[in-house]
Amino acid sequence: MEAPPSPKVARPVMYHRWSWITFIHWRCPPSVLQSMLPSGLTVETFDGSAWVGLTPFLMQGVRAPGLPAVPWLSAFPETNVRTYVQDQWGRQGIWFLSLDAARMPAVLAARLGYRLPYHWSAMTVRIDGKDVAYRCERRWPGPRPLRCDAEVRLGPPLREPDRDELAHFLTARFRLFTVIAGKLATAVVEHPAWPLRHAELLRLDQNLSTGAGLPPPAGDPLLHASLGVPVRVGSWHRLERS
Repeated sequence: MEAPPSPKVARPVMYHRWSWITFIHWRCPPSVLQSMLPSGLTVETFDGSAWVGLTPFLMQGVRAPGLPAVPWLSAFPETNVRTYVQDQWGRQGIWFLSLDAARMPAVLAARLGYRLPYHWSAMTVRIDGKDVAYRCERRWPGPRPLRCDAEVRLGPPLREPDRDELAHFLTARFRLFTVIAGKLATAVVEHPAWPLRHAELLRLDQNLSTGAGLPPPAGDPLLHASLGVPVRVGSWHRLERS
């Protein structure tokens, strides 16, 4: 099954590469997540369940148009806790419950400029062959101590029969939502289809999800992984029909 096509971002405000990403997902009651959303957004379900994603990865090549990537500022780990929503016109997207990043300037810019719930954390991504280890310990702002230690082993690429509707539901997301000045806002990202791989969870010790107000995860998580994609990020706009 082919992934939904990416929208085009003609005038990006930022360029990124999202590398060495692992998508760790588990089911969650829709009513729990709906209670955490602002008016105007509805939690999406698949097979009767809403889904929470824990997605650690390595941000690379972060730069504005016309500017070079600055080595220290342009590459850093990030981990987000998210769920999947749609607006009143049925446009699908992501609602972030928390985001942790290892660069304070990026955290401050995202918190002040876009009102995204970013946190500054001590973080590493270590790659050893097919094994990837993610470490995150929150520094600011609280609550503390919150952390995420995850170790995964990358498997073979997903074959076409494995690229099912659920895999695309959880990973093929090209729109973000936030609230700016009390109003819903949205931004679109453009990137190629994720080259998804199987992944095995070797270790997971985290409380980022409960720190974001969610109940403890129930059941075994569902994993996908990818070596990454280049990303073009569009500007934020007030929520309205496009």
